[in-house]
Amino acid sequence: MKQPVSEGARGARSRQLRIIAGQWRGRRWRFPPGEIRPTGDRVRETLFNWLQGRISGRRCLDLYAGAGALGLEALSRGAAHCVFVDRDRQAIDNLRKLLLEWQAPAAAAQCLQSEAARFLAGSAQPFDLVFLDPPFMAGALEAAIAQLESRGWLHSGSLVYIERPRNAPLPPLPASWKPLCNGTAGAVGYDLLERL
Repeated sequence: MKQPVSEGARGARSRQLRIIAGQWRGRRWRFPPGEIRPTGDRVRETLFNWLQGRISGRRCLDLYAGAGALGLEALSRGAAHCVFVDRDRQAIDNLRKLLLEWQAPAAAAQCLQSEAARFLAGSAQPFDLVFLDPPFMAGALEAAIAQLESRGWLHSGSLVYIERPRNAPLPPLPASWKPLCNGTAGAVGYDLLERL
């Protein structure tokens, strides 16, 4: 007879993600409870299909990292380095522990507990690929876009991935940002852009 699944077990399963491809393909990990809203498998698969051939050797920024799904997937697929930034101490501690368990080279990743705006106000070294998946709250996306553009975090050819509520249009973008691809899944809209 099938045993009923407890709420605790169901909750633990719902907080589990897996790497889709690359050196860590099939690895699963749990992320801590709280307000983390990770990018699901279907959206990640679409995004990384768009990025095919444009990840290997690249420097990435996973801003609002949360569970780290985007940055971890990029590292698994050959990104040279990823900076994970999140304001939640537990999320960042969890990512540090996971990267150690998966034996990621020390030079491949940096995990920082910080508000996104505070991090972007610091000294900039341009990234090749930036993942922007902020909490769905007013103004967060617009502020991050403005800082990325104005403070030198991007170079010509940098790619920026954005997640937003499905029914919310993209905020106004800098003139140098060119839309490449977009899609929707459930309540989420997502876009890939290139800085010219």
